Amino acid sequence: MARTFAYCRVSTGDQTTDNQVREIEAAGFKVEAKRIIAETVSGSTPAMERKGFAKLIDRLESGDVLIVTKLDRLGRNAMDVRATVETLAKEGVRVHCLALGGVDLTSAAGKMTMGVIAAVAEFERDLLIERTQAGLSRAKAQGKALGRPSALTDEQQRAVLAKRNEGVSLGTLAKEYGVSRAAIQRIERRAA
Repeated sequence: MARTFAYCRVSTGDQTTDNQVREIEAAGFKVEAKRIIAETVSGSTPAMERKGFAKLIDRLESGDVLIVTKLDRLGRNAMDVRATVETLAKEGVRVHCLALGGVDLTSAAGKMTMGVIAAVAEFERDLLIERTQAGLSRAKAQGKALGRPSALTDEQQRAVLAKRNEGVSLGTLAKEYGVSRAAIQRIERRAA
């Protein structure tokens, strides 16, 4: 017999999942309290890396139904949501999203919806990349220095290079100048 689970997530400790649980109940789903998984974790954490969600995955069986109120409860972005839904579908678990009219994301209509959402997300990502590149080009054209500022002055960098040519170790120079070994290596790469 199919069991129904609910996954509810909030991002910070001062929030609660109560509204999500009420929304699921108002939509007509009867979920036993022991099958409501609630956790506080940032949405930027991929679903499969969340402790509560990982435990939920272990409990789900073929034929079970998982309910979420919104797609962002399920994953950090469209690609993460899609991968999560595909993983669950392979296990025979149906996924319902209330914000999308309760559509089963593993059904044909749900897959189409996910495809549209993924396409829009990819389009938005491409636009963001274009805007970022245009902004970087404009900043370069205006003569602005890009990237992280160097931890050492030009004079210190010349001294580091001279000492490296004398055979002084990365570790010794890193300690002397209060920077990481990687910072010393970056100075060497830029000078090469």
